[in-house]
Amino acid sequence: MDSRTKRRLSDADLDALTRRALGAGVVAATELTDGYANAVWRLELDDGRGVVLKLSPPPDLEQLSYERNLLRMEAAAYELAMRAGVPVATLLRAGFDDPVLGGDYLLLGALDGVSWNAVKPEGEDALRRELGGHLARFHAVTGEVFGYPHAGIVGATWREAFLAMVGALLGDTERWPTPLPRPAGEIMAVVQSVSDVLDEVTTPRLVHFDVWQGNVFLDLTGPPRIQAIIDHERAFWGDPLAEFVTPTAFRELAEDDPLLVGYREVTPLELTPAARTRLDLYRVYLYLILLVENGPRQYPEEEYARLRDGAYGSLTTVLDRLAPGAAG
Repeated sequence: MDSRTKRRLSDADLDALTRRALGAGVVAATELTDGYANAVWRLELDDGRGVVLKLSPPPDLEQLSYERNLLRMEAAAYELAMRAGVPVATLLRAGFDDPVLGGDYLLLGALDGVSWNAVKPEGEDALRRELGGHLARFHAVTGEVFGYPHAGIVGATWREAFLAMVGALLGDTERWPTPLPRPAGEIMAVVQSVSDVLDEVTTPRLVHFDVWQGNVFLDLTGPPRIQAIIDHERAFWGDPLAEFVTPTAFRELAEDDPLLVGYREVTPLELTPAARTRLDLYRVYLYLILLVENGPRQYPEEEYARLRDGAYGSLTTVLDRLAPGAAG
């Protein structure tokens, strides 16, 4: 990981920030190093609260196009999701263009649960079904424009916005050359060739687009249940169907998936042939993110190799399926 991606704050800096933002000082601070997009600390305050601080990268750091100002979308997503009844961490304070830090920050209430990715709880199908219901409520939140308003990648229609999103990501490969199964222009042509199916989506809805088990916290004090969905850094306004790509990465979405069952208990969702094509388009987008983001982030090779190979192989398969003249 490129060390420039993380800001460094002293204990005095952290204490000063929480005193002016929350009216309490820091008695203990632990930097959390699992993430790559932002610097993150777990803080214990002198009023007994535990909080999490997320701090944007330095302003001169080059990031992927959609990652500009991403904490601003995340702050909005936390507030909107909470109002919709979705379990999320509590947003305590958001600061944008902070004059002291020179960037954006979020202060969130710390969770006392455990990451689903760290445990193997009983009843995972039930948890997956519960998650599906929460995602349906998340998608009930509507917006005014499609895409990433915080990054200036938007469209009046979902087709316009999605093509801009894919184009921006492929454009990022000019700054960070990325091994891809087809040239960038050819990938864009394949996406454009089937993009008419996107016109079925007429309302911008809030999409998390990073719902994997590491971003779901569980309460295990009784029967396992979901405590919170976290890390809304990839959130955008678009097609709710895109949400199903990350929790089914590198495989297909089955009709009997408990995630889909739980979703349908809240709102209807039909996997028509056009919907399946939309899913493939969103798979292309996710796999491109997984490949292109290694450029600025420089993941450790031993940790990244399996993910890179899976994304490359899966992107190849989906592009072949979508390409004009493909069977089926």
